[in-house]
Amino acid sequence: MMPMTLADITRAVSGRLLQAGPDPVEPDEARGLCTVSDSRQVGAGSVFVAIPGQRVDGHDFVPGMGAKGAVAAIVDHPVDGADLPQILVDDTIRALGDLARYNVELRRAQDSPFTVIGVTGSVGKTTTKDLLILLLSRLGAVAAPVGSFNNEIGLPLTALKVNGDTRFLVAEMGANHMGEIAGLTRIVPPDLAVVLKVGVAHLGEFGSIERTAQAKSEIVRGLVPGGVSVLNADDDRVEAMAALAPGRVIRFGLGARGADGLPVDVRATDVTLDDDDRPRFNLCCGQEDPVPVRLAISGGHNVMNALAASAVARHLGLESRDIADVLGEARRISPHRMDVRRVDLPDASFTLIDDSFNANPDSTRAGLKALAAWKGPQEGRAPHRIAVLGAMLELGPQTLELHAQVGATCCLEGVDLLVAVGSRTDGEIERMAEALAQGARDQDAGEGRIKVILAHDVDQARSLVEGEACSHPGSVVLLKGSHASGLGGLADAWLGSAHE
Repeated sequence: MMPMTLADITRAVSGRLLQAGPDPVEPDEARGLCTVSDSRQVGAGSVFVAIPGQRVDGHDFVPGMGAKGAVAAIVDHPVDGADLPQILVDDTIRALGDLARYNVELRRAQDSPFTVIGVTGSVGKTTTKDLLILLLSRLGAVAAPVGSFNNEIGLPLTALKVNGDTRFLVAEMGANHMGEIAGLTRIVPPDLAVVLKVGVAHLGEFGSIERTAQAKSEIVRGLVPGGVSVLNADDDRVEAMAALAPGRVIRFGLGARGADGLPVDVRATDVTLDDDDRPRFNLCCGQEDPVPVRLAISGGHNVMNALAASAVARHLGLESRDIADVLGEARRISPHRMDVRRVDLPDASFTLIDDSFNANPDSTRAGLKALAAWKGPQEGRAPHRIAVLGAMLELGPQTLELHAQVGATCCLEGVDLLVAVGSRTDGEIERMAEALAQGARDQDAGEGRIKVILAHDVDQARSLVEGEACSHPGSVVLLKGSHASGLGGLADAWLGSAHE
């Protein structure tokens, strides 16, 4: 965080400063910020923001914060027993955003270069963000979220990591409803806006894919004057956002020209997958000579995420060969995203493709393609492919239909076993799993191409998969589902026995 006095903070959040005792005290400058979720990191110079939640109210933690070194607390009501100054505001979440905006403004006011990169899209945001961190770190210090902190709380917390040494801020900008990305860009207007894909994630919130595209376009509208738009030329709805761009448009994709006929600036040619489903391709940046890339992370769909990150890095000055080097070393990204490792258990061994962080129909189909492309170590023998799929949430009235379509995709992609994971306690999640299973059965039409099992909880799924892997040495297992499905916990259990 940029250094600020309490007076600076109070003005930035339109608050009122309440002193803890009878004698007004102006402490040293604030140098950091924390909330309940990271309250153990309170230290000298911290500002504590009391955010009320469904389970925990941050105001309950205000007393005693002064003893831990915090210099002030931002609250929406005075807290009795507080041992530090309180800054009273109407809404602490809005105040968090106001303070983040002020922090970025202070950094922009310095003479040294500073660039904000905003990333949005229905799939691929966090992977692209992770690749950008690695690439841009070659050019300067990067502030970025851990995981997918991309909402009205997560984005400000990331922006408040910015200090005088920060060269780049990489900000994920997610949306569950119209206007949400616009609100995030008002807090942190990007210099570069990356739009990856318009898909059916959150279809239940937006109502249609056209409305989803409109929501994602808010990041382009929210650019600083003359800001740069980095757009997926292979997605017609993303390509159309070029008409909204206030400045230069950089296109990335697999084809030589986009949907509007204009040249693609950063593209991949000669894409292939190795036996571990890791892509190889030639990176072509403008008129430069192609540079070979061996992507360290698995999944053919990650070529587009790598191109998006490469387009940003090349625009900001990183040479193509340096980009290729970083992409070839980027094995570790955020947890539960296309993490490929071997699991060795007492009675079974298998390859795990852990992509269990979250799921929607587009990302699940991408995961299934990765599973289908997996060749395995045994020459001339296809691996036994197992898809363990959980519920996909926020899809609206088409929820069951979309789950059935994904089930059908399992059959079409050559999956040997689908384990659809439901819930013994949540009827909605159980119905989604049933739709997955039925979609696969309907597509198979009794031909026996795919085995389908409905598991009623994660423990049952675990037992089924371990038994199947025991019977089929060389199996490969894909885990994919929304957070509520609990598959992340299953991945953690298996990864305790995993190897590179």
